[in-house]
Amino acid sequence: MKNQYIKSPMNYIGNKYRIIGQIMEYFPQNIRTFADIFAGGLDVSINIWASRVLCNDINYFVIDIYREFQRMRADDVLAYIDQKIAAYGLSKENKEGYLKFREDYNRSERYPLDLFILMCYSFNHQIRFNSNHEYNNPFGARRSSFNGTMRKNLIRMLERIQTFEFYSEDFTALDYSVLFPGDFVYADPPYSISTGSYNDGKRGFKGWSDGDDRALFDILDSLDRRGVAFAMSNVVVHKGLKNEALNQWMQKYHVHDIRFNYNNSNYQFTGKQEVTREVLITNY
Repeated sequence: MKNQYIKSPMNYIGNKYRIIGQIMEYFPQNIRTFADIFAGGLDVSINIWASRVLCNDINYFVIDIYREFQRMRADDVLAYIDQKIAAYGLSKENKEGYLKFREDYNRSERYPLDLFILMCYSFNHQIRFNSNHEYNNPFGARRSSFNGTMRKNLIRMLERIQTFEFYSEDFTALDYSVLFPGDFVYADPPYSISTGSYNDGKRGFKGWSDGDDRALFDILDSLDRRGVAFAMSNVVVHKGLKNEALNQWMQKYHVHDIRFNYNNSNYQFTGKQEVTREVLITNY
C-alpha cells in the first residue's frame, strides 16, 4: 500500500510518489550502494534501504537544502521554518508576505532553508529560477502552505537522509567507477519528448536534449557490461510524440509498463490508447 512509503515534502515536478509502489516492485533486493543520479525531490531515495545511498541532482539549490537538513537538528529546522512563517505572515492568502519574502531571499545570500519555505508557499510547490538564478515562482494562492502533512513528511525525511551522500553534478561527470555488482543505479531523467518546466531550461539550468538521452544510454550500457544493476524511468510516447531512440535502445533490456493517473495532468494510458506510455527499463 502506498501509505507505507515516505512522501517527500519537496513536491518536486516529475516526482514518483504516486507510482512508487509499482517501480519499487521491480527493484532488486539487498542493495549495497544505491545511486539516484537524478534525485530531484528524493521520493525514491528516501524509500530505499541500502548500505550506502548516493543522491545527485544538477540543481545545486536543491542539494544545498538537503545538506542543510543534514547539518541541523530536526527541532532547529522546524523552529527556523516556524519563525520565518511568523515573521512574514506567510499563509495561503498573504500574497504580499510571500512576495516580500521572495524579494528578500533574492537580495540576500539565499539561505537554503529560506528557499524551502518559499517553495512551500509557491505555485505548485515548484522551484524555478530566472537566468540570473533569482527565484521567480509566483505565489500559490489558496493552495500552497507549510501545512501539517508537509511538516510530518519533512520530519520523516530528516530521519532518513542523515547518512545520505549528496552531489550536484551533471550526470555525465559522475564517477561510476565506484559502483560494482551488487550496487544499483536508478535514473529518472527529464523526458526529452515532454515540455515540463523541469525540461525547458527555464529554471536557470540547462534543458534536456536527444544528445543527453544518448549519453545516458551509453552510461547505462557501460554499467550493464560491468554487472551493475540499473533501472530507468522514462516516457516512450507522449501527446502524439514518440522517443524513437529510447524505443530502439530499450529493446535489449526488460521493459515494464507503468500504470498511472497523475492529478492535474493530461497523462493517459488506457489499453491501446497510447497518449502517454511510461515505462521502467531494467537490465536484470
